[in-house]
Amino acid sequence: MNDKKQAFNPYLPSWEYIPDGEPYVFGDRVYVYGSHDLYNGYAFCLGDYVCYSAPIDDLGNWRYEGVIYERTEDPLNVKNNMCLYAPDVTVGPDGRYYLYYVLDRVSVVSVAVCDTPAGKYEFYGYVHYEDGTLLGEKEGDEPQFDPGVLTEGDTTYLYTGFCARGDKSRHGAMCTVLDKDMLTILKAPVFVAPGVEYEEGTGYEGHAFFEAPSIRKVGQKYYFIYSSTLMHELCYAVSDKPDGGFTYGGCIVSNTDMGIDSYKASDRPMAYGGNDHGSIVRIGDDWYIFYHRQTNGAWYSRQGCAERIEIGEDGSISQVAMSSCGLNGGPLKGKGEYPAYIACNLYKDDMEMLVDEKQPRIVQDGRDGDENPGYIANMSDSSTAGFKSFDCKGVRAIVVRARGYITGEFEIRTKPDGPVVGRTKRVEHSTIWEPYTAPVKLPDGVYDIYVTYRGGGKAMIKSVEFVC
Repeated sequence: MNDKKQAFNPYLPSWEYIPDGEPYVFGDRVYVYGSHDLYNGYAFCLGDYVCYSAPIDDLGNWRYEGVIYERTEDPLNVKNNMCLYAPDVTVGPDGRYYLYYVLDRVSVVSVAVCDTPAGKYEFYGYVHYEDGTLLGEKEGDEPQFDPGVLTEGDTTYLYTGFCARGDKSRHGAMCTVLDKDMLTILKAPVFVAPGVEYEEGTGYEGHAFFEAPSIRKVGQKYYFIYSSTLMHELCYAVSDKPDGGFTYGGCIVSNTDMGIDSYKASDRPMAYGGNDHGSIVRIGDDWYIFYHRQTNGAWYSRQGCAERIEIGEDGSISQVAMSSCGLNGGPLKGKGEYPAYIACNLYKDDMEMLVDEKQPRIVQDGRDGDENPGYIANMSDSSTAGFKSFDCKGVRAIVVRARGYITGEFEIRTKPDGPVVGRTKRVEHSTIWEPYTAPVKLPDGVYDIYVTYRGGGKAMIKSVEFVC
């Protein structure tokens, strides 16, 4: 047990950008399928599909499975001028693995297939009606987007949809029933959750379906997970059947922590957010929600995170706060050095909620693909990085490693608005990473750590270290 790696958020290497995570346990490993952003990308999902997996009993030890599907594999994309949007995977009646996706400029659902969870997928076909008409192209069809899939026996349920505010031509999330060939439609699409223009009187008010449909079965209940019209939150609805009757349940996670009131006011954002996409999975005895965060002060470089959740006896899921230790099974050790990119909270006194390049942000040196560790940049006066949580014993100092053209100091707190428990000496201009020590006196216990910069210029933080 002691030789296992601790698990952080984001759970993949800091130079990897895999949003829209769909997690599944196959055998003794958990696999995550998602779209593929690039560092400093100019649009969503510019990369090929790649896959990572980890042992179910060692969730800090992720293995790169390689490219599982290239953009040009789809016959509609031989020119390589379209992107692979968020995918999902299901095991078909024949035991093979089927990858469902939609390209960014078409409204049909593509399918690829593989004999193993993370092998090389091959193009298989398009979802279609019995007469051959493609789903999305029949008169009356609404555009297809963000497929989520669930297979039971010989039947596969396909969930799709995108509903923007102001667009009354799109009514909500759809469920289409497919035959055992994984392509042919048995039952035409029906609406299972309303879009924002049709939310009134449905119970979804304020949290209507926007995008990112995903489906999971928990016991005898079907959980429909989706991104709401607020974008930054993943919500859920529950039904006794897969193709209708879903009742709104609540928010599971927000990549701004809006709605969380355990450590701050519920309407106070604690990170710069944007769109979200993910789902739930049971790993061992625990349930987790996978989601993504925005990095690099941009919309197009998103990274996967996860948090442990509780499903109550009544089937409800309470919203969970973001953390730095999501898959770890508990707090991180309050000892040693931790990279700054695991900060789960990043904000300023005068912050706005949605991400932009003017804010403190997590970046990396080099270009996409360069395996350089991330760090926090652009920390002007009042910028704060929050890390959760650490089991501290005998901690006597916290060291902040920083650089930049700066003149100021770093304050240490254990709560966002709590008293200063430590303060570094004055930091000065430096082009190399310098250690700045803040003596602290923390009684043994579990703490969150908040590091606030006070001063001129814009600081960069590489790491925080607990000295015992």
